[in-house]
Amino acid sequence: MPHVLHLLKSGDHTTALSVIERQSLQADTTVTVVLLHGASIPVLPDGVTVRRLAEQANAGDLTASELLDLIFTADSVISW
Repeated sequence: MPHVLHLLKSGDHTTALSVIERQSLQADTTVTVVLLHGASIPVLPDGVTVRRLAEQANAGDLTASELLDLIFTADSVISW
């Protein structure tokens, strides 16, 4: 099962959301979105996993080490 990882920074996510939506509709494809520092949570299709990178001031659910693990295990990584 292909796993696609999207890394979202702050800014306009219009193109990213279009790509994420198409990929989430593909059978047997897992899509994960990681919100990097300053990124807001966009409206995402059902079935997309959302994680937030932990910052010093704000607690997230993903450490830098865990992010590296996600990057190395994903079949495709897209940084926006």
